[in-house]
Parts: sequence; C-alpha cells; structure tokens
Amino acid sequence: MAYDKLSLEGRVAVVLGGTSGIGKQLALGLAQAGADVVAASRRSSEVEATAEALAGLGRRTLRLTCDVCDRSSIDRLRDAVLAELGKVDILVNCAGRTQRVPTLEVSEADFQAILDTNLVGTLRACQAFGRPMLERGYGRIVNIASLSSFVALYEVAAYSASKAAVVSLTQSLALEWGPRGVNVNAIAPGVFRTRLNEALLDGTPRGKEYLLRTPMKRFGQLEELVGAAIFLSSEAASFVNGETIAVDGGFLASGVNQ
Repeated sequence: MAYDKLSLEGRVAVVLGGTSGIGKQLALGLAQAGADVVAASRRSSEVEATAEALAGLGRRTLRLTCDVCDRSSIDRLRDAVLAELGKVDILVNCAGRTQRVPTLEVSEADFQAILDTNLVGTLRACQAFGRPMLERGYGRIVNIASLSSFVALYEVAAYSASKAAVVSLTQSLALEWGPRGVNVNAIAPGVFRTRLNEALLDGTPRGKEYLLRTPMKRFGQLEELVGAAIFLSSEAASFVNGETIAVDGGFLASGVNQ
C-alpha cells in the first residue's frame, strides 16, 4: 500500500508573502503536493503571476492582495478564502523584511517596522486564520523562522529579535492550540539567496562567511525548503507540534570548519 500521508489532496492552503522568494516556492510546492493554494502579498502584479502558475498546476486559487501589517486586510483575505474555497487547512507565514544597519544607529521606527511585519504580522495572521481552524478542530500553521532565531547575525538586530520571537510565538501557540487540533510549527531556512537578502550575500565578505560556516559549502536552492513545508502541512506530521525544523545545510551544527 502506498504511503499517502504526505499528500495534500483536498487541503486548502494560504501562503502569506507567497508571491516571491521562499513564499512563492512553498506555495507552488504545496500545490504540487495536491493542495489548493491562495498566495497573497501586497503587490497585485505578483499575486496575478503566482495565481496563474498555481492555476496552471490545476489547483483552485484566488487573486487577492494582503498586507500583514493591516489586520483588516488579513481578515478580508480569510473571509474571501472561506467563502470561495470553504475552509483553510494550512497557513504558511512567509511575509518578512530586513535591514542591515549598526544597532547603535537603527531608529526606533525602523526597528518597530521590522517587528511589525515579521512578528506582529505573523501573530495577526495566526489569530485571523487560527480562529476558523480551531472552530473546525483542525489546522496546520507553518511559520518562517531563521538562523538568527538561534544565533546572532551581524548588524540585523531587529530582524534577529523578530525571528527569535517567532520561534517563541510558535511554541506558545502550539501549547495553546495543539490540544484543539491545530499544530503550529516553524521552518528555519539557512542561507537561500532571495530578493530580500541578495545585496547582503552577493560577492560580499558576509556571503563568503556564510559559505565557510555551512558544511555543504553552498547556498540552498529554494525548492529544498518544500519538503519540510509539505511534511509539516500533512498528516505525516500529526504529532509534530511546537517544533522548528532547520533546513540549513548544517549551519547551526557547525563549529570550526577548517
């Protein structure tokens, strides 16, 4: 008998920040695993392009923008998905932002803006979509953490603080919601080159240090994150709750590399 607990057939997924970079790759991966997927972000042109790709995979989708810094925007998205697709089984929180600046010089406004997107935005989405999941007694939430949830990265204190807090939030929600059928976990990606971080990586001493400290000696390919997302979204992860899975080529395991 085939092992089918990794199949997402019949599931409905929402991926916030799902139209570029890591989020888009995860949205397409969930669709390839069988889910109907709504990928939302602030930019309508990217929403349209991603929806076309999802429809091309034969999946139901919607073309809706969403800003995780605007609670009413998230609520409208949730209501539309429930009205059109009937339910939400899976929520993936990928919306994020970063800024490299010496911590002595970072403004309170910039610090708070990064926390508002990465941390509070994740909270808003979990609250909005978690409520109907809890009412049904079923859900899978996958948050996106970071290497900086666990180790310091130079001159990105706001980003690191937000991502460390995402892991804590994930654990808190797992404790509260796990007994009610909603599993909450996170993925901590290693170094994957995206539009968000390319200026920090390409040909820089920082990029070279990442490679030195990654035992596999390369940056990750975005599709290498998909397996973890499918697993955490599936019935195969029915007893996985409050965990953060690192997909990092061994970065967090490495000490002296030469």
